[in-house]
Order: sequence, then C-alpha cells, then structure tokens
Amino acid sequence: MTDELEEIRAQKREKMMNEDAEEEQGTVAKPVRVESAAHLDELVGSHDVVLVDFYADWCGPCKMMEPAIQTVASETEAVVAKVNIDQHQPLAQQNGVRGVPTLQLYANGEPAQRLVGMQDESKLRDLIGRYA
Repeated sequence: MTDELEEIRAQKREKMMNEDAEEEQGTVAKPVRVESAAHLDELVGSHDVVLVDFYADWCGPCKMMEPAIQTVASETEAVVAKVNIDQHQPLAQQNGVRGVPTLQLYANGEPAQRLVGMQDESKLRDLIGRYA
C-alpha cells in the first residue's frame, strides 16, 4: 500500500512539474482571473482578442461551461478573462451584465460581440476565429 501511494505521489509531482514547465514556455494558457476594472482594461488593451466570461460560482450553466472555457483558453489565440460578478458587481454593471453566463468578446480593444447564456465550445471557437 505504501509503495502504491509513493508511486501515485511521484506521478502527480511529475505531472505538476510538466505543467509548470509548459506554462513557463507559453504552451499552456489558462483563464485569467480579473481582479479589477483596471486589470480588465489592461487585458483588453494589450491583447488582440479577449473573451471575457462573466460568471458566478452558484451558476449551474457557468459550471457546465467551465471545461469549454478552459479548452478555449488553452487552444486558441484569445486571452480568456473571468470576472466573478459577485466579487466585482460594479464591473459587471459597467459592462451591462444582467444574467450569467455572459461572454463578451473584445477585438483590438473594442467590444465585438456578446453572448448570453450557455454556449458550446465550437461556437466559442468559431467566434474567436472570426476575430483572431
């Protein structure tokens, strides 16, 4: 039993080290947690295509979309930013968010398209592809 646990721990350590190395090389992208309105402005202003996911932890459709959001972040050229509407209510209000999930796509610093409600991965990829 002890040998099995050590083997599992070794495998997990190796996996984490590989993920860290990939991240340092820029081969794995993760969604960026937005910390403030200024942070969101900086992301939108410094990247060509930014997909902003306005979500809430209590939102079922938001949770169901999370795997698609993760995949889009890691496999497309867009920067994916996540805004927790409960933590950043003024920012959500500023952006006209009335329900979650709401996805706002920015292209070249300007709002390009908004999607409200649950979206599938292929729709998100297509949307990003039009602006990337």
